[in-house]
Amino acid sequence: MTQKGGVKPGKKNKAEEPELEPLCCCEYIDRNGEKNHVAACLCDCQDLDDGCDRWITCKSVQPETCERIMDTVSDRLRIPWLRGAKKVNISIIPPLILLPVFLRVASWHFLLGVVVLTSLPVLALWYYYLTHRRKEQTLFFLSLGLFSLGYMYYVFLQEVVPRGRVGPTRLALLTCGLFLILLALCRAKKNPGYLRSPAGSERPGSGGPAERPGPGGQDKARGPLSSRAPREELRGPPGVPAGSPAKVKEDWCAKCQLVRPARAWHCRICGICVRRMDHHCVWINSCVGESNHQAFILALSVFLLTSVYGITLTLDTICRDRSVFTALFYCPGVYADYSSALAFTCVWYSVIVTAGMAYIFLIQLINISYNVTEREVQQALRQKTGRRLLCGLIVDTESLQ
Repeated sequence: MTQKGGVKPGKKNKAEEPELEPLCCCEYIDRNGEKNHVAACLCDCQDLDDGCDRWITCKSVQPETCERIMDTVSDRLRIPWLRGAKKVNISIIPPLILLPVFLRVASWHFLLGVVVLTSLPVLALWYYYLTHRRKEQTLFFLSLGLFSLGYMYYVFLQEVVPRGRVGPTRLALLTCGLFLILLALCRAKKNPGYLRSPAGSERPGSGGPAERPGPGGQDKARGPLSSRAPREELRGPPGVPAGSPAKVKEDWCAKCQLVRPARAWHCRICGICVRRMDHHCVWINSCVGESNHQAFILALSVFLLTSVYGITLTLDTICRDRSVFTALFYCPGVYADYSSALAFTCVWYSVIVTAGMAYIFLIQLINISYNVTEREVQQALRQKTGRRLLCGLIVDTESLQ
């Protein structure tokens, strides 16, 4: 009788556990932990109302208000999906809209093309430094890169191939190059060599159980170590006395609570340590480390070859009887036809992007030849233990040691 009485409370507690109601395709749990609907995306937004009122009355809007508005918009921007609406990252949308608009406007006139193609790199660099200063992850550059590949290929099929100068073999070769770029990018975005803490905390942003929102809308601690007090996070490695060498303390990561191996480093954007970390690449929205460095170099090399080949085919079609270099700077009558002007504008856009990727590729080859990582180069420059050579392309990290 005593055993039966002891089992009943357990069954009762199990029966009293509340069951979560399944979400329909248009419902979701917002950042406040409440059930919401996609149709109510414009309802009950006090911050947005206050911001619009201040903007209409020509009053300044506080930066904190703008951040709350952006957080609300990014939380409510969702698409219907099975078992609940899925959140759409707002940073992937601007390239999908602005890139075609800017390139088509630049195709109207030569001067417009100069202004637009000059302003695009400036805007991209401004956004890069804005997000880099805030140490935030963004899908803007990954979206811009992938959409640029797709849109350039679309313009090539629509405006260049119908002219009859590009045969099936050339088109198949260009298409294979495009698919190889995508495969290399997929490989480069995989685990770059993350170091797992002994507690088994998951990588931030991986969507694991360590970062699911709690009932109050706030994120749970990412693993048991992140919930400790700040004073406890900054303490040294366990079992190491106070008089330990400085090297041991330098290799200890207070964020991940582990001792880093040689040449590993903690990425403040990804929030985790990476083996032989080279740099955090915004174009793949991931770190470049020990496990994906080769795939990153492969993606760069295939992209450069494919881009140069596509530029050559396009200029050979719209500017006949001229060399590629001459046609790039002198192609008379190209703006007389809007189709040719659009293809020529896309060529110059591809040249700008290719030049930037070629610079990154050159820096990577130089670092590999000197057996250093980009992170070690930047650290040597900050600590004044290295000096620049050949207009800054080479950084000698051994001469001043």
